[in-house]
Amino acid sequence: MLFYLIITVLFFGIMYAYFKIARHYNITDRPNERSSHSSVTIRGGGIIFLIAALVIAGLYYSQFAGIIFSILIIGIISFLDDIYTLPRSFRLTFHFIAVTILVIYFNIFPAYPLYAILLFYVLVTGIINAYNFMDGINGITGLYSLIIFASLQYINIKQLAFIPADVIWVPMLACVVFLFFNFRKKAVCFAGDVGSVTLALWVVFILLSLSLKTHNWNYVLFLSVYGTDSVLTILHRFLRSENIFKPHRLHLYQLLANEQKIPHLMVTCIYCFIQVAINILIISTHLSFPVSFLLICIPLGLIYIVVKPRMMTAKKNSVLNKGSI
Repeated sequence: MLFYLIITVLFFGIMYAYFKIARHYNITDRPNERSSHSSVTIRGGGIIFLIAALVIAGLYYSQFAGIIFSILIIGIISFLDDIYTLPRSFRLTFHFIAVTILVIYFNIFPAYPLYAILLFYVLVTGIINAYNFMDGINGITGLYSLIIFASLQYINIKQLAFIPADVIWVPMLACVVFLFFNFRKKAVCFAGDVGSVTLALWVVFILLSLSLKTHNWNYVLFLSVYGTDSVLTILHRFLRSENIFKPHRLHLYQLLANEQKIPHLMVTCIYCFIQVAINILIISTHLSFPVSFLLICIPLGLIYIVVKPRMMTAKKNSVLNKGSI
């Protein structure tokens, strides 16, 4: 318990130190027409998750050296992108390297056929990008990740010990500290790419550790709320002939927060509450993956398909009303 208290205090101290550095060097996020916030806010608060990775490195370096290295690679590049806006091809190259380290760690190359390896790359890269796309309102990245980590830790402690508990406890503490500054009506800081991308890879690593050990892919559905919004939004943008890599405000959570003016924290809680309910269902049942997928993703997809057109109509009417004034 003392160890976790020390780590928490350390994380708070590092966050306050980073705020001073960020203000000095103007590492901030300024609102624009695509933003869901209205004031200048410190960017890159997710650097705390890189610090968490260094803590794990100190505890379990020999066991998880490759994974820690991949988290640091992708996190550092993302932090530099938060500051300098790096070329997409440059960022994706390092994402590819990080995912390849993950593939090597899990011994995917000799154990699975080529199509499965390609699917693995697509899945992991998709999760990383989904996490990044979904990081748009206060609290959502930190709280959603905390829920996933908590669900995985419950399984780790109560059902099957598949990984050292600290590998989950430490990022959970980092999430709590980050949320102290981010889960507010007016956030002190945003996670930035360094936060969302680093968390994504960490979540993927632990999810895969469990799924590959148990051969149960239901646990991937711990990401089903993010996945549904991300995949269907990408499909929607394809149908609108839009560049899916450009910033936008077409995610359902963005429409709820920006067009319907539902408070950010309420939207965050709605998303996270739904994911909690799904995680409880997954943990407490033993359904096959196809059945679980249909049982969970079809209702999520229907909610998206029914609710979003209404939000889009409200947005269009709002624009027309402003234009007629």
